[in-house]
Amino acid sequence: MAVDLLLGLQWGDEGKGKIVDVITQKYDIVARFQGGPNAGHTLEFDGIKHVLHTIPSGIFHKGIVNLVGNGVVIDPVIFKKELEKLAPFQIEMKDHLLISRKAHLILPTHRLLDAASEASKGKAKIGSTLKGIGPTYMDKTGRNGLRVGDLEFKDWKQKYRALALKHQEMLAFFNVEIQYDLKELEEEFFEAVEVLRNIQTVDSEQYLINAMERDKKILAEGAQGSLLDIDFGTYPFVTSSNTTAAGACTGLGVAPNKIGEVFGIFKAYATRVGSGPFPTELFDDDGVKMGKIGNEFGATTGRPRRCGWLDLVALKYAVQINGVTQLIMMKGDVLSGFAKLKVCTAYNYKGEKITHLPYSIEKEYVTPEYISFDGWKEDISKAKNYHDFPDTFKQYVDFIEDYLKTPISIVSVGPDRTQTVIR
Repeated sequence: MAVDLLLGLQWGDEGKGKIVDVITQKYDIVARFQGGPNAGHTLEFDGIKHVLHTIPSGIFHKGIVNLVGNGVVIDPVIFKKELEKLAPFQIEMKDHLLISRKAHLILPTHRLLDAASEASKGKAKIGSTLKGIGPTYMDKTGRNGLRVGDLEFKDWKQKYRALALKHQEMLAFFNVEIQYDLKELEEEFFEAVEVLRNIQTVDSEQYLINAMERDKKILAEGAQGSLLDIDFGTYPFVTSSNTTAAGACTGLGVAPNKIGEVFGIFKAYATRVGSGPFPTELFDDDGVKMGKIGNEFGATTGRPRRCGWLDLVALKYAVQINGVTQLIMMKGDVLSGFAKLKVCTAYNYKGEKITHLPYSIEKEYVTPEYISFDGWKEDISKAKNYHDFPDTFKQYVDFIEDYLKTPISIVSVGPDRTQTVIR
């Protein structure tokens, strides 16, 4: 049985959590393959909004196994708080939440290093969430990291102490002053580690191999978005992991020939949190309106998102590098009421018209070229099937689908799981 894959195609915040929640009932296992608590997957149903940072988005469905894969970095403190928020919903965690032994741990000193590094950059900040993600992945690639599996051995605290001392020495190299009480941070950390140790751990790659041999249906869930990929995103304004389809192979131990459907999620417009190039960003009333109607605030940071027109050049790039087989369009309802809509279909890059993503999309090199569409006034948030949509909305969807040469199989018109239209 192949592993299906669901990931974001823009700069994150596309609505992955909702769609995983919607389609989870088709699967036996939902597995997160990269990222950490810098992710914020929002699910809304029964009038309640839930934000998950580490736990896979299938956790609210009975009988579904939720696996945190080896490519994920885990902050025990945030993980503990996440479990506490889920406690009132009486979710059976014992056999339905598993953690890979090979997943790396975020230490309190990782977060301090993140804050010091970002502060030292001044105006050149990359917009880090300050969750310690980057320093943790640096220790992973530097072969210094502490992993979940280490907690099963008696010497794990010695490993912790050696790494924390190294981090404290590194903090001295940054020419910034970071106020912290490490003893207090460690008390909270060690308490959270004991909670983490009560969660079932597995050799996740073998667990998934066995599951595939038993024909279990598996959905790999990505975090952030393709344009934040460490290799293929808008570097250096990216995250520290591989957010593209290839990351599911390394982040779960799934062979490339075992990937089945690749679901790519995108918003009907574009948003970005933090720093970095954004060719179609709006600085006028349309951008303000998008942000207000779309409630565009980061699920993890709370920071307002920058808003702009849909960029099909960047989106096509993401579709191609991920091998997307089905598209899912989110937040079409936010564009209701705009008299005119614009879509970027090409760039003027250093005086040349191009339709591919170049090495740099900084504003001094790139000018987006647009085509315009008539908007729609109708409120589409209550639509139950595709025939309910106004013709101008359908024309917008059809154009995107034709440009990307990939079917749009689902259209979301609101945050609730019921506001989902299958084409």
